[in-house]
Amino acid sequence: MRRDRPPLVTVADVRSAAWSLASTAAGLGIAIALVDGVRATSPWNVLLAALVVGVGDALLRAPLRRLARAGGAVGALLIGLAAQVLVVWAALTFLPGVTSDSWTDVLAVLLVASVLMACGHWVVGARDNAYVVGDLLRRARRRAGVPRRTAAEVHDDGGADERPPGVLVVMLDGVARPTLDHALEAGLAPTLERWLGSGSHRLESWWARVPCTTPASTLGLLHGTTDAVPAFRWWSRRLGRLVVTNRPADAAEVERSASDGRGLLADGGVAVSTMFSGDAPTSLLVMSRAAEGLGPGQLFVRFFSSPFVLVRAVVGTVGEALKEVYQGWQQVVRGVRPRVPRRGWYPVLRAVTNVLLRDLNTSLVAEQLVRGVPVVCVDLVDYDEIAHHAGPLRPEALRALEGLDRVVGLWEEIAHGAPRRYRVVVVSDHGQSLGATFEQVVGRSFADEVRRLMALPVTAGAERSDGEVWGPANTALHALRKDGDGAGRLLVGPDRDAGRADLPEIEVIGSGNLGMVWFCREVRRLSAAEVGARWPALVPGLVESPAVGFVVVHGAQGPVARGRLGSQDLATGRVTGRDPLAGYGSRARADLLRVAGLEDAGDLVVVSAVGPMGRVHALEGLVGSHGGLGGAQSEALLLHPADLVVPDDEREDVDGARMLVGAEAVHRRLVAWLAGLGLREGS
Repeated sequence: MRRDRPPLVTVADVRSAAWSLASTAAGLGIAIALVDGVRATSPWNVLLAALVVGVGDALLRAPLRRLARAGGAVGALLIGLAAQVLVVWAALTFLPGVTSDSWTDVLAVLLVASVLMACGHWVVGARDNAYVVGDLLRRARRRAGVPRRTAAEVHDDGGADERPPGVLVVMLDGVARPTLDHALEAGLAPTLERWLGSGSHRLESWWARVPCTTPASTLGLLHGTTDAVPAFRWWSRRLGRLVVTNRPADAAEVERSASDGRGLLADGGVAVSTMFSGDAPTSLLVMSRAAEGLGPGQLFVRFFSSPFVLVRAVVGTVGEALKEVYQGWQQVVRGVRPRVPRRGWYPVLRAVTNVLLRDLNTSLVAEQLVRGVPVVCVDLVDYDEIAHHAGPLRPEALRALEGLDRVVGLWEEIAHGAPRRYRVVVVSDHGQSLGATFEQVVGRSFADEVRRLMALPVTAGAERSDGEVWGPANTALHALRKDGDGAGRLLVGPDRDAGRADLPEIEVIGSGNLGMVWFCREVRRLSAAEVGARWPALVPGLVESPAVGFVVVHGAQGPVARGRLGSQDLATGRVTGRDPLAGYGSRARADLLRVAGLEDAGDLVVVSAVGPMGRVHALEGLVGSHGGLGGAQSEALLLHPADLVVPDDEREDVDGARMLVGAEAVHRRLVAWLAGLGLREGS
């Protein structure tokens, strides 16, 4: 059946345009009243100025895209800002009844109006970022022929929708399946709740193997292998330096070692804000492709040139930073425990990633849907970053999930009028577990404790933490470098000197409650006997620590997990004394045997103790953590359309439940779905 031609104008278009015109006029009117250098003789002149601002944006969009094609993302930013100022200046200078004295007055009006409009959206309850893609929403509704259609209505079309298929993969960084269950029960994820209630989607768990970190799981989901990633950071004996996946050059090297050219997004897909590209032909804000820039400049024009959008996003960013400072102070006042300090640069970084970057991602993904790209994958980091510092189930973390649900709902609405019928798959890369840090339990950092037991001097800054938060900033700043000098260097954050060429005696790294120790000057991994002969107090001292559950060392026959009262041979499963892996779940032995055998795994692998309610002890300064075993960190989620089935023979038994095991298994299932929809070449 041929789809009817969409109407040129719908009731929803008129309503949306009227609301946009009214809000712009109100913002401009109040701003003009507050700025002395700008005057208007009547409200009708202000309304006319608001109309000119909207029309000017529509007329300038096409030429700005052509200019940005040559100037890249930086060019899109500069010409977009210039266009905003130009349009407002023209409206306030040449229209009858409106005058302005100077450029600075025009800038003041633009800023004040943006602040007022951002506050107005908040007051009336429009707290999402639909204004970022307002024109795309109107176009999508017009193409769909109705203002709104629910996922259930689309699902019940009975095959009437003849659009070619497409897939949108949304990665919710750090969201455990149990955490999403809490959010659903609390009414904080109404979009996902509607999908599940209608039967259009199904929700299940998958097991994120050790190390359950973003680089490992993302590499597995997008490229089908995790063998190159033993932790978030690691010492490479081959390279003679620390490898940090938050460094764009290192992320690119890891991807080159893992990619076979046929990643998840190889056939015409687009990657947005991911750590690795999945071999996508188009990459936007992708860490491993940062050396190539942020992406095609014309794709950023919508965000950077729309009147008030960028400025409102900046205003919202400032508000988010203030909110973080207040929420951290409230934890202290209420005596919430466990908690970690939430000061320094973190409030700024949270604000940038949770407002500015989220708005930009919303715009970039929406435009790809309207363009009809076959597969789009986007990583949303908002929840993960807040949960690291506030706690996985703390109110501010769950509120971040509420915001992400609204973004997904916005993309769903746009997808209804897109050239393709998009299936939306929501997947997380791992979960998070709560607990006091190693330092809070022991009184010293993990790195300091290792050095003390080895009788080495404590080195300031030996322990790095909180590196994940700096990832988006490093991607953007690295991509914006034009001089080519030091292209592989990390520009900001705790790992900015991680590429040093000297050989330290040891590297001690905490990835959540997974820790690793490397003896860097050795050409090979040391055995347990060799470690014991050189530093007899090290392993016994670690296993006696109240914050440590066990230490994996390399015995004569393979890796062995040693605890305070016993050990387990990971290759054979033979237990001597009390099993140190008891309480860590049925996957503990297999996960540890695998990670201990990776080429770049540490000489010692440490996993924290697990307490009541699955609480762990991060070996870095985070109250919510992931990387090792214990709690909800390994139980990631997979929410998929009901017609895209996960065969039971692909699942494995995990603590009495059947689920996919490993990011590689999820990757294979995603590829199979794409092949079944005809979105993989040669399938």
